[in-house]
Amino acid sequence: MKTYISNIPEITLRRIPTDFKKVKIKSSKEAEQFARQFYFDDLTIYESFFLILLNSCNNTIGYVKISQGGVAGTVVDTKLIAKYCIDTLAKGIIMVHNHPSGSPKPSNEDKNITKQVISVLKLFDCQVLDHIILSEDSFFSFCDDGIL
Repeated sequence: MKTYISNIPEITLRRIPTDFKKVKIKSSKEAEQFARQFYFDDLTIYESFFLILLNSCNNTIGYVKISQGGVAGTVVDTKLIAKYCIDTLAKGIIMVHNHPSGSPKPSNEDKNITKQVISVLKLFDCQVLDHIILSEDSFFSFCDDGIL
């Protein structure tokens, strides 16, 4: 005879179909072009931090805004990043944020958060493939620059 506990919720794992168009990202330029789809006129107003979530074939499975700040910075919570990676079963991510100042050069804070996220996501077998910094007219890739 089976005994059921009625006040414990059932936890399931399932995929909900959407019309999200998957894109294979093979370069920093393709990542930059994909990211510009969700940055609008706010690119030059305030700093925002997004993740591009990827499967094991580097196909996009989604993107998410992690934070939005002021003109000179935004707070990035590694717990939120880990949550979205786990929720989507992402195998890799590309971090993207903008610099309203117009200079895509990474700050020490940008380098530090990249190291922190790499360390956290190792626990979940998820890899940081790149960190892109956008400005209005250009971008910087941590991967292309050899920082990753």
